[in-house]
Amino acid sequence: MKLQMHSIHFTADIKLLDFIQKKVDKLETFFDRIIDGEVFLRLAKNDDNENKIVEIKLNLPKTQLFAKATGSSFEAATDEATESLRRQLKKYKEKLTDKQNNKEVLLNQEAISEEELEEEFE
Repeated sequence: MKLQMHSIHFTADIKLLDFIQKKVDKLETFFDRIIDGEVFLRLAKNDDNENKIVEIKLNLPKTQLFAKATGSSFEAATDEATESLRRQLKKYKEKLTDKQNNKEVLLNQEAISEEELEEEFE
């Protein structure tokens, strides 16, 4: 998957970028029609230990999914954000399959109704 990565006000290590790419690529096992995505890496301006922020945006057909996570390391925040996106993808996929199943049921009902009408008028 094509993934644009932006590290805001610092230069990210190649190992970190590879780690993020692998984690986000694994999301395609849950939904294979992901178009592309963007990742933003930031350092928060607080004195807290958990000052690493990862934001991930995925573009899907007709919608976008977004997750933001904060952690003590970029790896931990990435794990949290990708887990959130995994849940969102599963929910989105279930919604799509429910809509498709409902359409099929309606089409079947219409076909049965038409057959019954034809039988009555014969």
